[in-house]
Amino acid sequence: MKLTSLTLLLVFSSMLLFAQNPYSIKGAVVDTAATYKMVNTTITVLNQKDSTLVKYTRATPEGTFALNNLKSGKFILMVTYPGYADYIEDFDLDSAKSSKDFGNINVILKATLLEGVIIKGKVAAIKIKGDTTEFNAGSYAIQPNSKVEDLLKQLPGIQVDKDGKITAQGQTVNKVLVDGEEFFGDDPTLVTKNLRADMVDKVQLYDKKSDQAAFTGIDDGEKNKTINIKLKEDKKNGYFGKVEGGIGTDKFYKGQAMFNAFKGKQKFSAYGITGNTGQTGLGWGDRDKYGGSSMEFSDDGGMMFFSGGNDDFESWDGQYNGQGIPTAHSGGLHYENKWNSDKHAINSNYKIGSIGVEGTRENLTQNNLPGGLINSSSNQTFDNLMFRQKADVTYTIKMDSTSTLKLMIDGTLKNSKTREDNISASLRGDNTRQNTGMRSLNNDGNQQLFNASAFWTKKLKKKGRTLSVNVKQAVNEDDTKGYLDSKSEFFDIQGVLDSTLLVNQYKTNKTSNSAFNTNMTYTEPLSKALSLVLSYGLGINNSNSDRKSFNKGASGEYDILDRQFSNDFDLDQLSNQGGATFNFKKDKSTINLGTKVSTVSFRQFDAYTNKTFKRNFMNWNPQVSYQYRFSQQKSIYLGYYGNTSQPSIDQIQPVRVNTDPLNESIGNPNLKPSFRSSINLYYNSYKVLSDQYVYINGGYSFTTNAIINHTTTDGQGKNFYQSINLHDKSPYNYNFNFGTNKKIKALDMNVGLNLRTNGSVNYTQVSDTVRTELNTSKSYSYSGGLNISKYKEKKYDFRISGGPSYNIITSSLQTRSNNKGWGFQGDASFNVYLPGKIQIGSDADYQFTAKTQTFSQDLERFIWNASISKKFFKQENLRVSLSGNDLLNQNVGFSRYANGNMVTQNSYTTIQRYFMCTLSWDFNKMGGSAPKK
Repeated sequence: MKLTSLTLLLVFSSMLLFAQNPYSIKGAVVDTAATYKMVNTTITVLNQKDSTLVKYTRATPEGTFALNNLKSGKFILMVTYPGYADYIEDFDLDSAKSSKDFGNINVILKATLLEGVIIKGKVAAIKIKGDTTEFNAGSYAIQPNSKVEDLLKQLPGIQVDKDGKITAQGQTVNKVLVDGEEFFGDDPTLVTKNLRADMVDKVQLYDKKSDQAAFTGIDDGEKNKTINIKLKEDKKNGYFGKVEGGIGTDKFYKGQAMFNAFKGKQKFSAYGITGNTGQTGLGWGDRDKYGGSSMEFSDDGGMMFFSGGNDDFESWDGQYNGQGIPTAHSGGLHYENKWNSDKHAINSNYKIGSIGVEGTRENLTQNNLPGGLINSSSNQTFDNLMFRQKADVTYTIKMDSTSTLKLMIDGTLKNSKTREDNISASLRGDNTRQNTGMRSLNNDGNQQLFNASAFWTKKLKKKGRTLSVNVKQAVNEDDTKGYLDSKSEFFDIQGVLDSTLLVNQYKTNKTSNSAFNTNMTYTEPLSKALSLVLSYGLGINNSNSDRKSFNKGASGEYDILDRQFSNDFDLDQLSNQGGATFNFKKDKSTINLGTKVSTVSFRQFDAYTNKTFKRNFMNWNPQVSYQYRFSQQKSIYLGYYGNTSQPSIDQIQPVRVNTDPLNESIGNPNLKPSFRSSINLYYNSYKVLSDQYVYINGGYSFTTNAIINHTTTDGQGKNFYQSINLHDKSPYNYNFNFGTNKKIKALDMNVGLNLRTNGSVNYTQVSDTVRTELNTSKSYSYSGGLNISKYKEKKYDFRISGGPSYNIITSSLQTRSNNKGWGFQGDASFNVYLPGKIQIGSDADYQFTAKTQTFSQDLERFIWNASISKKFFKQENLRVSLSGNDLLNQNVGFSRYANGNMVTQNSYTTIQRYFMCTLSWDFNKMGGSAPKK
């Protein structure tokens, strides 16, 4: 019923918005000196009261323009064209004068303006400059001490969720720059949650091109939705920052501090964070780098198919994905500067921190076999820790008017500790015991990484002819040491103990890798519309892997080398890559057509056996794309990309490991490469006037001669994995997404709709003691939802979204197992601003996943958080808040996923209910004072 009501509201409001109005304007634009028509001149209508945008258009090829369906009122006409002075004129529309003809509007070149002549006019709230939408920050009201995030929430076409994630014109914003430069790398929230809104002059929204495309001017299709924060000139000198600390129940705590000092083009910043609430950085962008959001659930009502895995003895990677209780401490420094007329620029960062995660996991797995089922369970406790440091420097020098050199260096040090204990048991389909296991694993690891690169660009005499060279060097060294202690028991078909396997070893892993790559790109304009891009690259990779396993000797020391699970490999690889791409760009169309071909020579030497393994192969990567831009805010893209995938050395000749006695990999030297074809479609449309966007994206890919997994399970329940080629079938997957969002002016509210579907068909060859069969795994998911949001400055804001999903999981080996089911996911948040500088806020997340035949349990969770805060002082820069996390204590870690012929349910420790009192203080001493209330 609620869904129907919201749909009717959306339709009714849309009808109101599109109701016709009888008011209109028209005119023509000409140059006063040349008296010729000004094609594509921007004509904008603004409200006189607050300079907000009403409507805009561009002049026709004849220089004329017309705007219909206007309302009555007092307006400003603004005419803009690059290189010309803006033309400003006030006008009224009412019942007595429903239309206005401006006639010929004469614009003047800025270069010909007489000295002292000034054209005065009100500043527009929004300007369209080519591909850039520019918002004038001064046209929007901000509260004292508010941040850039609060300003962004007021801008048309931009949404900011409760975690700080930014969506602009239907696309996720991954970069937020300050005066065109990265700030602490590319984490958007380091800017949006810490930079003061009263320091901002303009907010620019555009699609940032790749370095190569920006240099050559040839569109390579690589773009990122980007926001650039332009600071006011009088706000580029001084310092500002924030200090925050919180103490909670159940020993939860958090603290952070940030300091920024600006002096012209010099910027210095420092920050520090500590806590165990799941915050590993300053915002959602940093959490993504650690592997996932701390407060989100991995189960969205569907199941995912994936493959791959690493040796369990490998060092913990330092990622936090919501499993366990984390404790994080981190800090960083940032410095940037430009000098000598911006010919020299430096951008540097240093980060240091540690993250520890401890908790428990419980796994339930169903292994579908040709002759029946194996049901397994395991319980694991873990305690992992990583300490890391990273420093990076980027130095750019403009050598002359045609060439630039960009140097980048970064280095990382990591120290990790892994502690895991695991107990497992497996039952046959008739519930008789098949095997049990106990395993203890711990190791300490040290890793060093170093990267250096140089990117040189040169514009040659002929326009469009360019040359660029990119050279990269990377070095990675890893040293891990630890102990493995395990006991596995195997039972016969009557459930009687048959055999026992004991492993007690000391292990050392030393790996090193050095990779050198260079790429040269040359562009040649063949005509005004057609260009050719040629590239050549050389790659040299040298690696060594020395893994040793030692058994305990009579002396009690681990001094007996186990050669079966030890190895010493040298890996050398030489590659040559060449490519040619044609770029055709005319009017609104852009076409890219080309291919890359690489030859690879691979050599592996086994020092233990004195054997050499060699392979020579070729990779082919064809690609073609077409993009049509209907307008600056509306475009469609269709592309095809193909790539050859060579089998990895682990698939051909894997290193034998015994860290998991129940699972072992076997090599296949006869593997052939596979070829994957992908087709992608994107459509995006945004209307500034109605603040409406529509996006559609979809993709389909299939793989020929695919490399799939052949799993053999013996009578004891041990699994042996081997990669094979699939010749007569092609795995495939698809996805489709549709979304739209519109500002309902009558309600001053944003309403959106989204529809999604995805599916995949994968294959796994499965063998048991009975027979061998090809298992076909199919996964299909369908979902949709509505979202409503509203922001009323200094009063309230809220956001509600949610919708149903339906998931289908089938396995050809177990046709009687029904893994179809409905789900629902929704979330909501609001803030209310009360008198006395009091703010009340709350957010909630609801998830439901229906039970299936495999998992006979519904999952339902309602996570509710709330807070109340009060601000003090005239500038409202001191804030005290009381918050409650997971008030109903329903945050139970849970996920379901499918991998080949196995379906797994995972339950784990995660953060649950606690209460916290937080004190925060913002300080500011910039060139101008903070705005008064």
